[in-house]
Amino acid sequence: MIQSSPSLDYIMNDLAHNGWSAATNFLPRETAAQLAGETLRLRQGSSLRPAGTGKGQKRTVNAGIRGDFLLWLEQPVLTGAQRDYLAQLEELRLAANASLQLGLFKFEGHLAVYPPGAFYRKHIDRFQNDSQRVLSCILYLNADWNEANGGQLRLYLDDDSHIDVLPQAGTLVTFLSERFWHEVMPATRERMSITGWFTSREESLL
Repeated sequence: MIQSSPSLDYIMNDLAHNGWSAATNFLPRETAAQLAGETLRLRQGSSLRPAGTGKGQKRTVNAGIRGDFLLWLEQPVLTGAQRDYLAQLEELRLAANASLQLGLFKFEGHLAVYPPGAFYRKHIDRFQNDSQRVLSCILYLNADWNEANGGQLRLYLDDDSHIDVLPQAGTLVTFLSERFWHEVMPATRERMSITGWFTSREESLL
Protein backbone atom coordinates (compact mmCIF):
# COMPACT_ATOMS: atom_id res chain seq x y z
CA MET A 1 0.00 0.00 0.00
CA ILE A 2 1.15 3.55 -0.72
CA GLN A 3 0.37 6.07 1.97
CA SER A 4 0.52 9.87 1.92
CA SER A 5 2.06 11.71 4.90
CA PRO A 6 2.98 8.45 6.63
CA SER A 7 3.79 7.98 10.26
CA LEU A 8 6.68 5.72 11.20
CA ASP A 9 4.11 3.41 12.79
CA TYR A 10 2.43 3.03 9.42
CA ILE A 11 5.72 2.16 7.70
CA MET A 12 6.56 -0.32 10.47
CA ASN A 13 3.15 -1.95 10.06
CA ASP A 14 3.73 -2.29 6.31
CA LEU A 15 7.15 -3.83 6.86
CA ALA A 16 5.81 -6.23 9.47
CA HIS A 17 2.97 -7.48 7.28
CA ASN A 18 4.38 -7.17 3.76
CA GLY A 19 8.15 -6.77 4.07
CA TRP A 20 7.99 -3.52 2.05
CA SER A 21 6.48 -0.06 2.20
CA ALA A 22 6.09 2.82 -0.26
CA ALA A 23 5.23 6.12 1.37
CA THR A 24 4.67 9.40 -0.43
CA ASN A 25 5.53 12.73 1.22
CA PHE A 26 8.09 11.19 3.55
CA LEU A 27 10.06 14.42 3.14
CA PRO A 28 8.66 17.93 2.77
CA ARG A 29 8.71 19.18 -0.82
CA GLU A 30 11.14 21.93 0.10
CA THR A 31 13.72 19.45 1.45
CA ALA A 32 13.28 17.12 -1.53
CA ALA A 33 13.70 20.07 -3.91
CA GLN A 34 16.88 21.17 -2.13
CA LEU A 35 18.31 17.65 -2.34
CA ALA A 36 17.40 17.49 -6.03
CA GLY A 37 19.12 20.81 -6.73
CA GLU A 38 22.26 19.70 -4.93
CA THR A 39 22.29 16.41 -6.83
CA LEU A 40 21.91 18.12 -10.19
CA ARG A 41 24.79 20.50 -9.44
CA LEU A 42 27.03 17.59 -8.48
CA ARG A 43 26.05 15.71 -11.64
CA GLN A 44 26.76 18.75 -13.81
CA GLY A 45 30.08 19.18 -12.04
CA SER A 46 31.09 15.60 -12.88
CA SER A 47 31.26 14.55 -9.22
CA LEU A 48 29.16 11.43 -9.86
CA ARG A 49 30.80 8.32 -11.29
CA PRO A 50 29.41 5.36 -13.28
CA ALA A 51 27.89 2.78 -10.94
CA GLY A 52 29.14 -0.79 -10.86
CA THR A 53 27.95 -4.20 -9.71
CA GLY A 54 29.68 -6.65 -7.43
CA LYS A 55 32.10 -6.05 -4.60
CA GLY A 56 35.87 -5.70 -4.31
CA GLN A 57 37.77 -7.43 -7.11
CA LYS A 58 34.48 -8.69 -8.54
CA ARG A 59 33.19 -5.15 -9.12
CA THR A 60 32.49 -4.32 -12.75
CA VAL A 61 30.91 -1.40 -14.64
CA ASN A 62 28.45 -2.55 -17.30
CA ALA A 63 25.85 -0.14 -18.70
CA GLY A 64 23.98 -3.16 -20.03
CA ILE A 65 23.17 -4.06 -16.41
CA ARG A 66 22.89 -0.63 -14.82
CA GLY A 67 23.39 2.85 -16.22
CA ASP A 68 23.25 5.18 -13.26
CA PHE A 69 25.88 7.52 -11.87
CA LEU A 70 26.46 7.81 -8.13
CA LEU A 71 28.21 9.61 -5.30
CA TRP A 72 28.47 8.06 -1.84
CA LEU A 73 27.26 10.14 1.11
CA GLU A 74 30.15 10.62 3.49
CA GLN A 75 30.86 12.69 6.57
CA PRO A 76 31.93 15.44 7.05
CA VAL A 77 30.93 16.86 3.66
CA LEU A 78 27.17 16.29 3.98
CA THR A 79 24.93 19.25 3.24
CA GLY A 80 22.28 20.47 5.66
CA ALA A 81 19.50 18.87 3.61
CA GLN A 82 21.35 15.56 3.52
CA ARG A 83 21.84 15.66 7.28
CA ASP A 84 18.12 16.40 7.75
CA TYR A 85 17.19 13.37 5.66
CA LEU A 86 19.63 11.12 7.49
CA ALA A 87 18.20 12.33 10.80
CA GLN A 88 14.77 11.14 9.68
CA LEU A 89 16.26 7.81 8.64
CA GLU A 90 17.78 7.51 12.11
CA GLU A 91 14.28 7.80 13.57
CA LEU A 92 13.18 5.07 11.17
CA ARG A 93 16.11 2.87 12.27
CA LEU A 94 15.21 3.22 15.93
CA ALA A 95 11.55 2.47 15.21
CA ALA A 96 12.43 -0.62 13.14
CA ASN A 97 14.71 -1.97 15.84
CA ALA A 98 12.12 -1.35 18.56
CA SER A 99 9.12 -2.79 16.75
CA LEU A 100 10.62 -5.34 14.35
CA GLN A 101 13.92 -6.29 16.06
CA LEU A 102 15.82 -5.94 12.79
CA GLY A 103 19.16 -5.16 14.44
CA LEU A 104 19.86 -2.24 12.12
CA PHE A 105 23.23 -0.71 12.91
CA LYS A 106 24.11 2.02 10.43
CA PHE A 107 23.06 3.51 7.12
CA GLU A 108 25.20 3.73 4.02
CA GLY A 109 23.94 5.31 0.83
CA HIS A 110 24.62 7.33 -2.26
CA LEU A 111 23.10 9.84 -4.63
CA ALA A 112 22.00 8.15 -7.86
CA VAL A 113 21.23 9.76 -11.21
CA TYR A 114 19.88 7.80 -14.18
CA PRO A 115 20.22 9.59 -17.54
CA PRO A 116 17.24 9.27 -19.91
CA GLY A 117 16.99 5.68 -21.13
CA ALA A 118 19.18 4.22 -18.37
CA PHE A 119 17.99 1.28 -16.27
CA TYR A 120 19.06 -1.29 -13.68
CA ARG A 121 18.29 -4.92 -14.47
CA LYS A 122 16.47 -7.17 -12.01
CA HIS A 123 18.63 -7.73 -8.94
CA ILE A 124 18.65 -8.17 -5.18
CA ASP A 125 20.42 -5.84 -2.74
CA ARG A 126 22.69 -8.36 -1.06
CA PHE A 127 26.10 -9.40 -2.24
CA GLN A 128 26.77 -13.12 -2.63
CA ASN A 129 27.76 -14.69 0.72
CA ASP A 130 27.22 -11.37 2.50
CA SER A 131 24.21 -10.80 4.75
CA GLN A 132 25.03 -7.32 6.04
CA ARG A 133 22.38 -5.38 4.13
CA VAL A 134 19.07 -5.72 5.98
CA LEU A 135 16.73 -2.90 4.97
CA SER A 136 16.86 -1.06 1.63
CA CYS A 137 15.74 2.58 1.57
CA ILE A 138 15.18 4.63 -1.59
CA LEU A 139 14.15 8.30 -1.49
CA TYR A 140 13.08 9.86 -4.79
CA LEU A 141 13.84 13.46 -5.74
CA ASN A 142 11.98 13.94 -9.04
CA ALA A 143 9.41 16.75 -9.13
CA ASP A 144 6.30 16.59 -11.34
CA TRP A 145 6.86 12.97 -12.34
CA ASN A 146 4.11 11.02 -14.12
CA GLU A 147 3.48 7.60 -15.68
CA ALA A 148 4.57 8.80 -19.13
CA ASN A 149 8.05 9.58 -17.74
CA GLY A 150 8.64 5.90 -16.91
CA GLY A 151 11.48 5.16 -14.49
CA GLN A 152 9.33 3.11 -12.12
CA LEU A 153 10.83 0.93 -9.42
CA ARG A 154 9.47 -2.54 -10.16
CA LEU A 155 9.33 -4.59 -6.97
CA TYR A 156 8.74 -8.33 -7.33
CA LEU A 157 6.51 -9.72 -4.59
CA ASP A 158 6.39 -13.13 -2.93
CA ASP A 159 3.47 -14.34 -5.09
CA ASP A 160 5.42 -13.66 -8.33
CA SER A 161 3.38 -10.52 -9.02
CA HIS A 162 4.96 -7.07 -8.97
CA ILE A 163 4.19 -3.46 -8.13
CA ASP A 164 5.51 -0.36 -9.88
CA VAL A 165 6.34 2.73 -7.82
CA LEU A 166 6.70 6.10 -9.51
CA PRO A 167 9.90 7.91 -8.46
CA GLN A 168 8.03 11.02 -7.34
CA ALA A 169 9.84 13.54 -5.14
CA GLY A 170 9.52 12.79 -1.43
CA THR A 171 8.47 9.15 -1.85
CA LEU A 172 10.37 6.69 0.34
CA VAL A 173 10.45 2.99 -0.51
CA THR A 174 11.72 0.53 2.10
CA PHE A 175 11.98 -3.24 1.82
CA LEU A 176 13.83 -6.21 3.26
CA SER A 177 17.05 -6.42 1.26
CA GLU A 178 17.38 -10.21 1.08
CA ARG A 179 13.74 -10.84 0.15
CA PHE A 180 12.74 -8.68 -2.79
CA TRP A 181 14.12 -8.68 -6.30
CA HIS A 182 13.59 -5.38 -8.08
CA GLU A 183 14.61 -3.34 -11.11
CA VAL A 184 14.65 0.24 -12.34
CA MET A 185 12.72 0.79 -15.55
CA PRO A 186 14.03 3.21 -18.23
CA ALA A 187 12.80 6.81 -18.03
CA THR A 188 12.33 9.56 -20.57
CA ARG A 189 14.01 12.15 -18.33
CA GLU A 190 16.79 12.27 -15.77
CA ARG A 191 15.86 10.32 -12.63
CA MET A 192 17.34 11.08 -9.19
CA SER A 193 17.28 9.31 -5.84
CA ILE A 194 19.14 8.72 -2.61
CA THR A 195 19.59 4.96 -2.39
CA GLY A 196 21.00 3.06 0.55
CA TRP A 197 20.78 0.31 3.10
CA PHE A 198 20.75 -0.23 6.81
CA THR A 199 23.35 -2.81 7.67
CA SER A 200 23.51 -5.23 10.58
CA ARG A 201 27.00 -4.50 11.84
CA GLU A 202 29.76 -1.91 11.56
CA GLU A 203 31.77 -2.86 8.49
CA SER A 204 32.07 -0.87 5.29
CA LEU A 205 30.69 -2.35 2.08
CA LEU A 206 32.14 0.27 -0.25
